[in-house]
Formats: sequence, C-alpha cells, structure tokens
Amino acid sequence: MKLIRQLADFPESLRGCAVAIGNFDGVHRGHGVLIDQLKSFASELGGAAVVFTFDPHPVRILRPEETPPPLTWTNRKADLLAELGVDAVVAYPTNKELLGLSYQDFYQQIVIDALGAKAMVEGPNFFFGRNREGNTDRLQELCDANEVRLKIVVPREDEGELISSSRVRRLIQAGDVDSAVTMLTQPYRIRGLVTHGAARGATIGFPTANLDAIDTLVPAMGVYAGRTYVDGGSYWSAIHIGPNPTFGESHRKVESHLLNFEASIYGKSIEVDFVSRLRDIRQFESPEMLVQQLKFDVDSTREIARNFDGQL
Repeated sequence: MKLIRQLADFPESLRGCAVAIGNFDGVHRGHGVLIDQLKSFASELGGAAVVFTFDPHPVRILRPEETPPPLTWTNRKADLLAELGVDAVVAYPTNKELLGLSYQDFYQQIVIDALGAKAMVEGPNFFFGRNREGNTDRLQELCDANEVRLKIVVPREDEGELISSSRVRRLIQAGDVDSAVTMLTQPYRIRGLVTHGAARGATIGFPTANLDAIDTLVPAMGVYAGRTYVDGGSYWSAIHIGPNPTFGESHRKVESHLLNFEASIYGKSIEVDFVSRLRDIRQFESPEMLVQQLKFDVDSTREIARNFDGQL
C-alpha cells in the first residue's frame, strides 16, 4: 500500500483509479462498506482503489476552535485502510488554497487532473469545495459530464443508528470502548512517548509505562484491558487513565501495565489498544487494598485476553 503526501508524487500507474474522498477518521465499519464498493469498482476497471483524505482535518484550518479530537493519526489511518484492501492513500496537506476551491475546480483539479479517476464512491452526506457547496447531486452531474462512474453508498447502521466517526468519538469520550470496538475495524488505539512518572507502580509490584505527547482522543478516566505495542512486540495490558487518589494525586495520567514484560522502555514511542473497560477510578483505603484491586484487574485482563484471542 502506498501512502502519498504530495499529488506531484502520485504515480502514473495509479491513474484511472477508483477513488473515495473523505476524512475516514477512525476507519469504522461504515467506512468498510464504502471501501468494499471502491474495491469492486477498481476490480471492474482493472485499476487501483485509492482513498483521498486530508491532513489535517479541514475544520482545524477553517474553525480551529471546533476541531474534534482525532481518532487516528495519518499513518495509522493508512494502515487500517490497507488492511481493508486499499491500494493507495493520498494524505493531502490541507491548506486554505485547497479549501478555497469551488466545487467545480476541486473536482477538476483533484479528481480529473491529478488522479485521473474513472470511478468514485462516496456516502450520502459527502460535501466538497468552498463552503461545502458541492453535494452528491452536483457530484453526479460532474461525474456524468466526465464519464466517471459514481456510487453513493447507503450508510451502515448499528442498533438503528448510523455508524459514524462522531458516534465512535462519543463512545470513547464516555469510556465505552467495548461498544466502540464493535463499530471500528480494529480496537481503538492511541500512541505516546514513555516518560518517567512517580515510579510508584514499581514499588507495589505493578510497574507502568507512563504515556505523554498523545495526539489523539484519550478515552474517559477508568481502567481498561488492552494491548501495548513496543519494539515490534504486542503485550496484553491493564491500562489506567486518570489520577491516583489513593496516593493523593489529582492530575490525570495514562499508564499501561504490560503483562509478561520487564524491560525498560523509557523514551520509547509505544501504541496502546483499548479492548474493554474494567472499572472506574476510585480511592482505596490503603495501598494494600489498591494492590488487591490491581491483581484483580490483571486477572480480568488475562481472562479478556483468553476470550479475545486465546493468549495468556
């Protein structure tokens, strides 16, 4: 899978592609339906399945105060799309010049001139061009005029509600990663740099990796079961988000206790998946009672791991 950041680098071999344009934040199952149609078009054309996305999200430039916290960083998004079978992802460096194009100019310059697209796949709420003036009706007119095939995909629902990035974001903000996992194509993931903390976890037998510089949405405070990825390895983990009130702390931290792992990883960049929520943060009457709860959290994580993929 090719990740392309400049249209000048778009290879001639990919022209004549089928393309889907959008943000694809989180890469959820609704996106998966769209990608299935994209691959079908690409197969019929004998061309590539290409996703054109924006980096950063256009709202960050147009209305920065309204920018939603992202669910994925660009390389993660590209990896998830690759797992769905996309051949190339264009992560266009969003700027005011691009966002100032009329919908006709956007279509001509991006879809026709730069990509040479022969087919497009979009959802019914697709808008493009300056002030979102382009909609699916206008897109159909442009595609008809340029002999480009177009398919508007019916959105996917879960329990009667559309699967969307906004819905996934609300679930994660509420700490409901269990529901989010059912809507995403892969468990929700964050990344960060391991920094020194109070080292209190190590003194009570539960050393943790403290994450800093996290650039995506952090789930609600609580304790979670998930996986930590470091140095090419994957380790089931009990993850703590929030303060440690038992020791009088009030500031929020993100800490991951890696199971069956003992190496020092200070200064390393790691990634953490969230599979299931275990409990809320609370204050314990003593460090000993906290230790008992942490043992239970680890046992719960091991049980989830066994059910999830047979590990541990």
